[in-house]
Amino acid sequence: MKWFNRLFISILLLVAAFTAFAQRQVTIKVLQTSDVHGTLFPYDFIRNTPTDGSLARVYTYVKQERNNPNQQVILLDNGDILQGQPTVYYSNFIDSTNPNIVSQMLNYMGYDAATVGNHDIETGPGVYRKVERESNFPWLAANAVSTTTGKPTFKPYVVLERNGIRIAVLGLITPGIPKWLPKILWPNMQFNDMVESARYWVKYIQKKEKPQVIIGLFHSGHDTSYGGADAAESHNENSSQLVAQQVPGFDMVLIGHDHDRVARKVINANGDSVLILDPGASARLLSEATITLNLNKRGRVESKSVTGRLVEMKNYEPDPDFMNQFSDFYKRVNDFVSRPIGTITETISSANAYFGPTAFMDLIHDVQLNISGADISFAAPLSFVSKVDSGTITVSDMFKLYRFENFLYTMELTGKEIDGFLEHAASLWFNTMTGADDNLLRFKEENGRKRLYANYYNFDSAAGIYYTIDVSKPAGDRVTITGMANGLPFDENKTYRVAINSYRGNGGGGHLTEGAGIPHNKLQQRVAKSTDKDLRLYMMKYIEGQGKISPQCHNYWTIVPEPWVKAAMERDKKILFSNRPND
Repeated sequence: MKWFNRLFISILLLVAAFTAFAQRQVTIKVLQTSDVHGTLFPYDFIRNTPTDGSLARVYTYVKQERNNPNQQVILLDNGDILQGQPTVYYSNFIDSTNPNIVSQMLNYMGYDAATVGNHDIETGPGVYRKVERESNFPWLAANAVSTTTGKPTFKPYVVLERNGIRIAVLGLITPGIPKWLPKILWPNMQFNDMVESARYWVKYIQKKEKPQVIIGLFHSGHDTSYGGADAAESHNENSSQLVAQQVPGFDMVLIGHDHDRVARKVINANGDSVLILDPGASARLLSEATITLNLNKRGRVESKSVTGRLVEMKNYEPDPDFMNQFSDFYKRVNDFVSRPIGTITETISSANAYFGPTAFMDLIHDVQLNISGADISFAAPLSFVSKVDSGTITVSDMFKLYRFENFLYTMELTGKEIDGFLEHAASLWFNTMTGADDNLLRFKEENGRKRLYANYYNFDSAAGIYYTIDVSKPAGDRVTITGMANGLPFDENKTYRVAINSYRGNGGGGHLTEGAGIPHNKLQQRVAKSTDKDLRLYMMKYIEGQGKISPQCHNYWTIVPEPWVKAAMERDKKILFSNRPND
């Protein structure tokens, strides 16, 4: 019997050894950038200051992770990289004959895939299709569908292989684009609902590709309450978390668009957990997900774990090889933004634009009225706090004055619609005050802190008319227009020419649809003319033509009751600027 026992033990040891040999563990590290907004170098070419983020810093971390022999790395970008800094503006529109700097850099860094963002679409098909052609990896957007073929106009997904593991990456873009951008920027294209699109493509991928891992790469935020669903559309701007919860099959959903910072798990319809990561904006953070798979001898996944975190890039130095590779481009951009275009007689800032008229906003209004020849101008601050110092104005200052590449529309609106527009802006902007101890601005509680109820770039003021906003009255009954700036009476039944940027003119913020009551599909009928280039370029030409500008605050509007407003203003400034948003 002793020999039998020894034989039995030997067999057990052989089985255990074979089993250990047959089983295999694979670790995959997924790294995601999102909403880089042109922060390619560790330098802000608008404010002329170093930055905590940048692709240069990201590449240092990527190289570190790739040097780890115990894991495989996947590198993904989630869109909105082609707009935001002079780096990309220069490559998109000034030096457009050479390969785009974004495709050059992402190729150099070895990106595996990217999803298209709404601000990438904003650059126009001449730019984003060129970048797509130049890239060594696919740009994804399964729900951006051709109106002629019914098929996605970008690649819907890609399957990557790492150490025998098949990883499918499905890309989706926010369907809110038709509410923000003119159709000329997305010709023959429609943007389908994200949840419906994800359901179709997950089933398709599972059946055709049989991947062991499915990743959602969605340029869309997590807060479905923001903006809500357009009355004319069922599509929600921020549906990423809805997809993670309602569409089984995803191991992780990597998101963006909202510039928020998220690292959490949610439970889907099958009771499985799904990791959600959102790294904010400007490459200050990097999303990092770690997938560990245990496979049996047949290569089937026996178990899988997914963990994730956000990594601060300020803790990593810019990669010297990266900086050297693109040093010539860095110099060209620096020369471009340093070019003087005129002088300004006094320093202007948008900081006070939340509390009344300012010379900063009225300069934008003046230029819009001059360029368009319109009767009235609408505009909002496009950077939370931006300052242009007196003296020489350079190209970089123009990005402080006007952040986005919007076109300038001249639209035809009735006096009643103009009033409704301003009422809508005031409802987003101001609280209903019952006394001097109340807040002037409309705040909401978020994680125990007061935050603006709506985004500051929806706080439109007007020029060309005189009006008051009575914050003691309920929303919808606050604005009183007292007359035109030229001395003529204001007539609610008259049609006026209004200068307005293309984001607002296409329905962004709801000022024209919810406020003025114009159906979304009728907005384009109201556009009398549009610039063919971005408004910032025309502003630049205007200042160059003037040589010297002396900005003035015209005091077109006032907020009443003045004693309440004055008492609340200083308190609200402290709240506002201590809880400043990610710009």
